Amino acid sequence: MIQKSIIPLIYLAVLTSSLLASVDPPHNSTSQENPPKPAAIEKDPKVASDSKKPRKKGEKQPSEKAVSKKRPLKPAGSDEAAEEPRPETIGHPFSWPFIGWEKMKPRGGTTQGSQTTLASEANPAFYRIQERGITPKERDRRAILALAGDFRVSFDFIETASSAFPYTPPRPYFSWATECAFVIEDQPDFISIQHILVMEFVDESGEIQGPFTMKHWRQDWTYQDRRTFRYLGDRTWQSQIRENSSGQWSQAVYQVDDSPRYETTGRWDHRGGISVFRSGSFWRPLPRREFSLRDDYNVLGGHHEITVTPSGWLHTQINRKIVAHNGKIEKVIAHELGADRYERISSPSLAPAHEYWKATSAFWSAVRRKWDAVLEDKAPVRLRKDVDDKPMFAHLFALAGQLEDGEIDKKQEQKLIKEALTIIDRFIERPEE
Repeated sequence: MIQKSIIPLIYLAVLTSSLLASVDPPHNSTSQENPPKPAAIEKDPKVASDSKKPRKKGEKQPSEKAVSKKRPLKPAGSDEAAEEPRPETIGHPFSWPFIGWEKMKPRGGTTQGSQTTLASEANPAFYRIQERGITPKERDRRAILALAGDFRVSFDFIETASSAFPYTPPRPYFSWATECAFVIEDQPDFISIQHILVMEFVDESGEIQGPFTMKHWRQDWTYQDRRTFRYLGDRTWQSQIRENSSGQWSQAVYQVDDSPRYETTGRWDHRGGISVFRSGSFWRPLPRREFSLRDDYNVLGGHHEITVTPSGWLHTQINRKIVAHNGKIEKVIAHELGADRYERISSPSLAPAHEYWKATSAFWSAVRRKWDAVLEDKAPVRLRKDVDDKPMFAHLFALAGQLEDGEIDKKQEQKLIKEALTIIDRFIERPEE
């Protein structure tokens, strides 16, 4: 039976912090077998200095075990580890070498996840990209298909520059999650990949809770796409016709409720035995990691790269935090670097993602078709923030949740789908009307 994705309130705040995938990471912590660490675990400076003291004749060097009893080490990424003093020789926060660790302690994860095990073998899909004799387009397709799999995903963001003076950078952001990405459509000129979070949490008593599933973001790739959409700011998107798309791919990214987020175009580069997609510049709404805390800008602009590796893939971002009005830049308040790392895992099992999709795929297929029709219109479309005091994803998740037990017949399913499409219409505004 599927673990319900209608999650206890203690976890709902955690999961809904990920209102979009590749740029809206879910909150989690770093307690796991191979934790992605903001910094390496360091020995206690006091212990290190003790080990260098001269010993009296016959006095034994304390063992590592004895040292650990004297003062246990804390895992990197934990509150206590971040607050301990760091020797000058260890390093520094990325891009800010003269700011102390204590002032750049990452914000983000607040829960403790279960252990993960990284895949012990390289991804076979990576080597299929390298096959000789295939067409450039087929090589591109194989690189896109290699983005699917079971992953431990880590999210790192840090501001690097600002137009303000004096300027103190805000704390960087870090979180992680386990996520299943699988292909839901594969056509010669089109590939769609759905991401679903499958997460376990360690509660205060040390017991593992879950797994909990939540539909996450989706990415659609189209070859030589003539029609794309762009974000204008103010929760508004507009379709546009592209004159020259030869050899290019568009990557359209959608929110957890399948509403639009951003679309960009670019080319794959396979030189040197590694595949990299480089996008053009694009705008998107603020991710939840930002709009829940800040109101000094309203558009996140920039460009990104996606690099396929034998162990997964890396999504690097060069972002600009923009104040915009009527689709025009008024001010850039800061620059930001981001790295979302997708590492293939062998455990825990993310099979609940496929169970959830089996139960709800017809529902979400109807929702996708609705959004396709909405975005075909040349007129701008603006989305209300909420209806009946709830965001769109909360409405649609509640309806999809009724399908998870598999006890609803086709007639009832169609009723839920009709209700979902009506809710979407209630969120849509046409600015020119």
